[in-house]
Amino acid sequence: MSIRIIHKLLFISLLVLGVSCDQKEENYSEAEIAEHSAELNDYFEEEFQKDVEESPMMQTQLGQKTNYGKWDDFSHLKYAEDRKKAKKRLEYIKKVDVSALNEQTRLSYDLYKQKLENELADYDFRFYNYPVNQMFGHHAELPAFLINMHRIDSVSDAEAYIARLKGIPKVMEEVIGNIKIREQNGIVPPVFVFDRVLESSRNVIKGKPFGKSVENSALLSDFKSKISNLEISEEQEKELISKAENALVKEVKPAYENLISFLETQQKRANNDAGAWKFPKGDEFYASALKRTTTTNLSAEEIHRIGLDEVARIHGEMEKIKEDVDFEGTLQDFFEFMRTDEQFYYANDSIGKQKYLAEATDVINSMKANLDELFLTKPEAELVVKAVEPFREKSAGKAFYQQPAKDGSRPGTYYANLYDMAAMPTYQLEALAYHEGIPGHHMQIAIAQELEEIPQFRKFSFYTAYVEGWGLYSELLPKEIGFYKDPYSDFGRLAMELWRSCRLVVDTGIHAKKWTRQEGIEYYKENTPNAESDCVKMVERHIVMPGQATAYKIGMNKILELRENAEEKLGEDFDIREFHDVILLDGALPLNILEEKVDDWISGKTN
Repeated sequence: MSIRIIHKLLFISLLVLGVSCDQKEENYSEAEIAEHSAELNDYFEEEFQKDVEESPMMQTQLGQKTNYGKWDDFSHLKYAEDRKKAKKRLEYIKKVDVSALNEQTRLSYDLYKQKLENELADYDFRFYNYPVNQMFGHHAELPAFLINMHRIDSVSDAEAYIARLKGIPKVMEEVIGNIKIREQNGIVPPVFVFDRVLESSRNVIKGKPFGKSVENSALLSDFKSKISNLEISEEQEKELISKAENALVKEVKPAYENLISFLETQQKRANNDAGAWKFPKGDEFYASALKRTTTTNLSAEEIHRIGLDEVARIHGEMEKIKEDVDFEGTLQDFFEFMRTDEQFYYANDSIGKQKYLAEATDVINSMKANLDELFLTKPEAELVVKAVEPFREKSAGKAFYQQPAKDGSRPGTYYANLYDMAAMPTYQLEALAYHEGIPGHHMQIAIAQELEEIPQFRKFSFYTAYVEGWGLYSELLPKEIGFYKDPYSDFGRLAMELWRSCRLVVDTGIHAKKWTRQEGIEYYKENTPNAESDCVKMVERHIVMPGQATAYKIGMNKILELRENAEEKLGEDFDIREFHDVILLDGALPLNILEEKVDDWISGKTN
């Protein structure tokens, strides 16, 4: 997902379980139900389009070129505007007679009503995030958006690119304003966050035309590359480049320098306290963050205990693989072997990185050729594998997925962070490719975007436990049809499940039990085979995204639980391909609603 969408959904959406309707049910004819359902779906579409009209960046992500030279409104005043809009929509929705809707539209009604109620309920926590940090923020998002989203197919597209460069100072003013208001509310990042953000911000304004470097900056290089494909004269090309360079030097550079200067000053007022417990009403916020991301009522203590139990179970499975490969020594010795033996790592150079990307592509293509064994529905959108761009690779996550453009103009993208090849072992390559690509995020998100029967707002919904739970489940799925032939790759799969299980322990440790950053790092180092750089990045991610990382394992466990229940009740009538359709063909859902869907499917097949 794009940083903007993930950022907004993570910190504005709070799921409330068990939404129901109190209206008195009446009897309606099929024609009346069809009419009322169509009316409500028209309303959903109208409101979605209003949201799109307010977001030039969303328009670009959808492949549209309206407002192509503009950015979104990022000012803190936008929260109040969104709240007012949510109240108005909720008033409308509450007047709808749910008994006059068909089944699919009832589901849309429930999800839409939840969404509005959650936005309003979460308003008090609207400042409980760090607008710029090592995981997301406009300091990195703006250049990434221009590079990855802004297509240049004409001179006017190039002019729009330049207009967006010129618009960066206003965005940075809004960002600084957002940081200031959070500090006034007692929300200040720990010291380490500043180091990461300052470094990535400085990287944006390195290279030509910002200085005397031989190499072009990432933005200038991108602009030149894109306009080189236009059928224009050399003189026109030079003029466009000159305009872009002027915008970079006179607009972008001062904007980033202002942000850097502000952050350097604020860093002096920061401390090392890591957890959400340090915020005003921090315990309440963290409880809501867990509910938001897991879509369950599990407490921090319950999640912590699940994590400890899963870590112990997976360690036991790893012991079996250790014996299978005739390794002599403890599990910790085996971890050290996997962490350091050269056979598991490509060289940390351009050749090694290209080999990694090529192998990841081969893994995905091989899985794609076998999808019929597991799926009835496959996405039309293509998938490509790319390395994270140099300007953001040091602070970015290990791997992530970017959805395709709805109009097919841009494929889905699996981004692998190859900054430190010691953090990208080949024994984890297979599982990571399945998670981010096929049958993981690309399958789920691309299929959701291509669904015709559901409203647009559902195609772009992001329930972390569902989306990431599916991603983690997708790491296991290929094993059932003969993949992970190499025992070390199967160990890598377990290592990644172990990693997600440790997240349950460390996230709750930091935010509910007041663990320090270093205590979290040590837990990962002692219990996983991952490189120390992995452990550091993960703990720092926990700190800036409270609760988010717990959703993966909680979501996977729920999908496995639902599948086991279906297999038990359906016996020989269970079809894994049908089960996956039930999971995927309504878009992302809260786990409680997903469970209801699976139960209904089972009932329909047994009655």
